[in-house]
Amino acid sequence: MRQKRKTRPASRRALAAFGRWAGIAAIAFLLGSVALVLPLRWFAPATTAFMLADDSGRQPLLHEWAGWETVGSAMPLAVVASEDQRFAQHFGLDIGSIRQSIDEARQGGRLRGASTITQQLAKNLYLTPSRSLWRKGIEAWFAVLLEACLSKQRILELYVNLVEFGPGIYGVAAASAHYFRKTPAALTDAEAALLAAVLPNPARLQVAEPSPYLRDRQAWIMGQMQRLRRQQWLMHLDE
Repeated sequence: MRQKRKTRPASRRALAAFGRWAGIAAIAFLLGSVALVLPLRWFAPATTAFMLADDSGRQPLLHEWAGWETVGSAMPLAVVASEDQRFAQHFGLDIGSIRQSIDEARQGGRLRGASTITQQLAKNLYLTPSRSLWRKGIEAWFAVLLEACLSKQRILELYVNLVEFGPGIYGVAAASAHYFRKTPAALTDAEAALLAAVLPNPARLQVAEPSPYLRDRQAWIMGQMQRLRRQQWLMHLDE
């Protein structure tokens, strides 16, 4: 006598279906993320999420691409000195800085962002200035993916070409031309340090009218640049 086939409870069928769709969604997200990042190895992006969301009123936005060979050494050194001196050592996330920031917050201090250059590049490329744990998680994911797909030199090249240096002014080529009437390669340490000093808040900190705070920050960055140059930091970037 043929036995009747047992049917699975509806809850099990729903769980299995959910698992299948979750797997498909995860694979689609992974492939989509790689499709957004991998072409950056060879092509310069025409725009970024931050440029598309720009509300400065400047039309058109000032942006011009400068390849690594024409950027010079001052600006890459300045942003590393200012933003992320462990850039060559981490994999997109600086776990040590994150732990230190959490410890300082637990002791009553302000919770610092502890964002790396790679995280800031991910945010500029794909996300918005809004703040949330969800957005921070997506930022971290893209930062790790950028590190997996691109060289450190390429990440730094993208960053200095896409970051905002003032209202509607994106990239070192546009910034150096607008503020100093020169090419990026011709920037002095003082000029590059001043540009890097505004990066925490380019909407409030002004290159054209530097405050005493900005001048102090510029001087500190210049000192760090000299130290990095003595170590021939850029020459060993991708070793």
